[in-house]
Amino acid sequence: MPNASILAPKGQRLTNWEKAFFRENNPFGFIVFARNIDTSDQLLGLTFDLRNAVGRDAPILIDQEGGRVQRMRAPHWREWLPPLEQAEKASDPARSFYLRSRIIADELHSVGIDANCAPSCDIAGPDTHPFLRNRCLGVDPKTVIQNARAIADGLLAGGILPVMKHMPGHGRGTVDSHLELPVADVALDVAADWDFAPFKGLNDLPMGMTAHIIFSACGMAPATQSPDMIQIIRNEIGFDGILMTDDISMEALSGNVAERTAASMAAGCDVVLHCNGDPAEMQAVTNAAGIMTDPATVRADAALAQRKTPDDIDIAALSAELEALLA
Repeated sequence: MPNASILAPKGQRLTNWEKAFFRENNPFGFIVFARNIDTSDQLLGLTFDLRNAVGRDAPILIDQEGGRVQRMRAPHWREWLPPLEQAEKASDPARSFYLRSRIIADELHSVGIDANCAPSCDIAGPDTHPFLRNRCLGVDPKTVIQNARAIADGLLAGGILPVMKHMPGHGRGTVDSHLELPVADVALDVAADWDFAPFKGLNDLPMGMTAHIIFSACGMAPATQSPDMIQIIRNEIGFDGILMTDDISMEALSGNVAERTAASMAAGCDVVLHCNGDPAEMQAVTNAAGIMTDPATVRADAALAQRKTPDDIDIAALSAELEALLA
């Protein structure tokens, strides 16, 4: 049984220590960042080695949203507009996001990556912190649902699992959760009609990521570590896919990484995401996370079963159509 963690290598090739550590601890999956990426051949070799280390077809994730948050960049891969800018510019936003995500899926699939931490279903508000705002897909639930569904459909058609984030909604955050813990002071019925609505509209997706944000009406624990909020995600939002934390090393959370991991697992998260590749922290995370629970394993198996052989496409034709929509 896999360990309830998703881990990241430190560099562009696995060290002997990493190979042994991943083999022994068997994380559920992996995630790669810009520091891990050079060329197509190098990245394909890295994803092969990651799966080889655990001896199975483990999911390999990336953040390839576009705009500021894209790990695969020029000159080897395309550059993309910030999502909110594309949503405002395109003559048919939903179609443009489908085309964009289908092209992204093709790029990811070619280098052995099979999950993308997108779409972001947070709603951009007037006070949303700049670290997040232009990563959003719209300023109201209906628009976000339409654009996020198009992204998810494009990724799935290209053999890539979408990971919707940041559940149950991060748009009210006015500070950067990489550095501080944001607080949303909003009544839960208001949040249900606004913040939670995009996630409910896409609750059939296979994977989701929690938000490091407090909804004060639901207590003073961040959603990632709040049993009450996880219950809202499962019951009110109706999400039954595999639920992973946002990066456990972000400074929105208090305590060391072992304590953060334990609190997240106790709240009801299925797997813990750790991104910085620090060996001591990875050891602490895997120790605290433990083996995936039976319910988490069922959800994981259902999610991974949605990986498929990509449908045939004409990339040049899709690119031309997208350019016309953005003209």
